[in-house]
Amino acid sequence: MMKKRALMLLLAVVFMFATACSNQSQSENESKDKGSSEKVKLNMWVFGSTGYEKLAEEYMKDHPNVEIKIQSTQFDDHHNALFTALSAGSGAPDIAMIEVNNIERYREAQDRFYNLYDFGAKDIKDKYLDWKWRIGESADGSFLFGLPTDIGPTAMFYRADVFEAAGLPTDPAEVAKLIPDWNAYAEVAATIKEKTGKPIADNVELVYNALRDQAPVQYFNEKEELLIEKEPYIKQAYDYTVSLIQKGYLGSNGLWTPEWGNAMEKGSYATLLAPAWMQGVVKGNAPNSAGKWFITSMPGGAGNWGGSYLTIPKESKHPQEAYDFIQWLVAPEQQLKSFKDMGLFPSTPSVYDAPEFKDYKDEYFGGVNTAQVFAEAAQKVKTVYMGKNYGLVQGEIIKALTNVQKKKADPEKEWEEAIKRIKRQLERQ
Repeated sequence: MMKKRALMLLLAVVFMFATACSNQSQSENESKDKGSSEKVKLNMWVFGSTGYEKLAEEYMKDHPNVEIKIQSTQFDDHHNALFTALSAGSGAPDIAMIEVNNIERYREAQDRFYNLYDFGAKDIKDKYLDWKWRIGESADGSFLFGLPTDIGPTAMFYRADVFEAAGLPTDPAEVAKLIPDWNAYAEVAATIKEKTGKPIADNVELVYNALRDQAPVQYFNEKEELLIEKEPYIKQAYDYTVSLIQKGYLGSNGLWTPEWGNAMEKGSYATLLAPAWMQGVVKGNAPNSAGKWFITSMPGGAGNWGGSYLTIPKESKHPQEAYDFIQWLVAPEQQLKSFKDMGLFPSTPSVYDAPEFKDYKDEYFGGVNTAQVFAEAAQKVKTVYMGKNYGLVQGEIIKALTNVQKKKADPEKEWEEAIKRIKRQLERQ
């Protein structure tokens, strides 16, 4: 009898516990259901003309519990405001766009961002160009700052009328064959100068940048050690640019100046070594030059100038929702839409096989399939570590080249002085 009572008591306890657990589970499920219907507000900071507002509207229609507010400001203002907010520990958005060169500025503030690998980003890694993805990682590859947006693969824009006046081929395939490397580029520069009196390029910076971006290493290694005296590539790029300067083959228009824009319209030079997004700049500055500008491959390969990443600062209270949105936003389907609507060049290679991409032609550039030209360039770009002081070194080298051109300064002395200035500034870091 005692055993029977004990058994009944035990069964009663088990029943009560099961009922309590069931009620708790039901309560939790109700809470989750209630939470899923609550509005989640995401603030997103971007710069430039991305067209993301249109895509955000599309996303919000399919996700009525998510409200996305996008704030767009000028490039420098955007990055400075973000850096200030992260430093202060308050005021940062849920999602922040960071330009590729500026991402180095935030590497030491890694703890202020969510690691996107914690949200399953490795599952989508193979959808993106390897070099683009790796720039968004920490040096050891364990931390992912942001998901890749667009890229800026480089090619050679050229004036067909200037080439024709110099007695040179004008068809893109023939021009690519004529100028496969930098030695050939210098030879063509000599011909154009002799036949037309015009320089082959608009300024020293874009020529130097084109060679720099094809180097296997640039200014720093992953230990932030300065490489420009240990590795030959940057000095070679500098020396090559100097040789063109001294022969009078390069123009001296400052980037983004009215003179620079006017020269595009007038055809004052033969080539513009530039990224995919420069197509819009050329059209804006030279509206009456349709059919005169063409695009073909860059001598020696390709580089990258521009593109961004979407990050999630640690201040966000809705990191999962923020990740879900940016993963959708930079997926191949949306990158194709961004290309068609805003000209943002995709970092997802699968898009390059889409019919809209393969069949794309730009009548302004003589009917050239510019999308394919830049797609081929994108797949030639090398993965290069840039370093947090990349801008510092770049500025000093361009200063040296400018002095060689405008002040007729001694190239070797300018190089040595640039090295000294760079080292002094790095010591103060």
